[in-house]
Amino acid sequence: MTKHSQPQQDRIDQRRAYEARNPFSRVDSAYAASRQQSMRILQQTAGLTTVEWRVLWDLHAAGPMSIRDLAHIQRTDHSLLSRALPAMERKGLVRLTRGSKDARQVVVELDTAGRAAYTAAAPYMKRRRDALRATFTDSETETFVDLLERFEEFLRQPIDTILQPELTE
Repeated sequence: MTKHSQPQQDRIDQRRAYEARNPFSRVDSAYAASRQQSMRILQQTAGLTTVEWRVLWDLHAAGPMSIRDLAHIQRTDHSLLSRALPAMERKGLVRLTRGSKDARQVVVELDTAGRAAYTAAAPYMKRRRDALRATFTDSETETFVDLLERFEEFLRQPIDTILQPELTE
């Protein structure tokens, strides 16, 4: 029988403290917690996923639009929506049609079940947004969003700028 190493609590505590201040870990953790919270609300109130809700909310607010426009508004990958939309169409949540000017473009619009699902979930998702607004001042929210924007800009920079050492004289 082999002897197992014993956990070193002080090293584990140091690692936890480090990760608590690591922006990459914190953003991942906040994202996961946000998704879990929205998923629980949406499942309980309307039987929707978070992706379905975002599509319905955007279509309700802005009307029919292309998949590309939806992806841009949601700051997400076009392919994620392209995979989700056919199932949403089968559920009667959305209707997918070819663009009148460009047949390669797919236009997404709310369908009957989608309007009903939006109506069922919207008051609860508004309560969630209101609860968040009550947690932060307007100024704090603005600062937070500005910091997220800078973080996203950093993440979108070419990796060569990170991987290649800086040239010095």
